[in-house]
Amino acid sequence: MRHLMSPLDFSVEELDTLLSLAQDIEAHPEKYAHACAGKKLATLFYEPSTRTRLSHEAAMLNLGGSIMGFSTADSSSATKGESVSDTIRTVSCYADICAMRHPKEGAPMVACEHSRIPVINAGDGGHQHPTQTLTDLLTIKNLKGRLDNMTIGLCGDLKFGRTVHSLIHALVRYSGIKFVLISPEELRLPDYMRLDVLDKKNVPYKEVVRLEDALPELDILYMTRVQKERFFNEEDYVRMKDFYILDRKKMKSAPQDMQVLHPLPRVNEIAVEVDEDPRAAYFKQVQYGVYVRMALILTLLDIHVD
Repeated sequence: MRHLMSPLDFSVEELDTLLSLAQDIEAHPEKYAHACAGKKLATLFYEPSTRTRLSHEAAMLNLGGSIMGFSTADSSSATKGESVSDTIRTVSCYADICAMRHPKEGAPMVACEHSRIPVINAGDGGHQHPTQTLTDLLTIKNLKGRLDNMTIGLCGDLKFGRTVHSLIHALVRYSGIKFVLISPEELRLPDYMRLDVLDKKNVPYKEVVRLEDALPELDILYMTRVQKERFFNEEDYVRMKDFYILDRKKMKSAPQDMQVLHPLPRVNEIAVEVDEDPRAAYFKQVQYGVYVRMALILTLLDIHVD
C-alpha cells in the first residue's frame, strides 16, 4: 500500500508514468469510466477548499467510483476532540482511499501511519501540496512539451506557499531548471528551502522584488496569492496583499510563449483582463488537475486499465 505525502514519494520515472497515464485519460476518458466501480473515496477536509476537494471527487466519479466525507472540520467529530489517528482508523472501515487537507503540518503523515487505506495529502498547512504539484507538472508538460531546461518564475507568497515549496521539490530533479524568486522581503522563500534544496542541489536561482524585471526571461510564470489565513495579524496582510498585480501592460514585456500558471483561488494578483491572453493557462490547469488525480487514484489503488 502506498500513500502520497510529498512529490518526492514518486521517482522521476514513476512521475513520468503517472503523467503519461493522465495524458491517456485525457485522450480516452471512456476507457476509464468504470475503472473504480465499487470503490469509495473519502475526502477529509479540515480546511475550506474548492478545486482540490471537488477535483478529487470529480476524479473518482469520472472513474465510476463513489465519494463521501466532510468539507470543514466543523462538520466532523474533530469539533468533539477526535484525533486524526482515530478519524482515519474509522474512515478506513468505510472507504478504499482518502484525501486529507489539514491546517496542521504533518497531519496527513499521522493519518497514513494509522491508516489501512491509501492516504493522499491534499495540503497540510504551509508545508506540502503534492497533488497540486502533479497538476502543475502535467500542465507544464502539456503546454511546453517538456519538464527540463526552463526558467520558472515563482511570484508572490514564497514563504507560506505550500504549492511553491512542493513545486520546487519536484522540479529540481529535472536538468536545466532555473528559478527566479519574485517576492517582497517579508515573503521570501524560507532559508531551509534555499539552503537545503536549491543550494544543496546546485540549482541556479536569483531573488528579485520587481515582477517587471523578471518577466522577459521566463518560460513559466507561477503566480500565487498572499494567503490571509497564514498571517498572524491583519495589518501585515493588508500591507502585502496587493504587492503584485499581473495586468495586460506587464504581460507586454513577457515572451510570447510564456505560460502563466496559478494554483487558484486568485484575489487581485492577476487582473481579469489577463484571462483573455492566450498565455493565461490557469483554468486549463484546473482541468488537468482532474486528469492527474484520476491517474493518482488508479496508481495508489493499483488498478490497471488495458
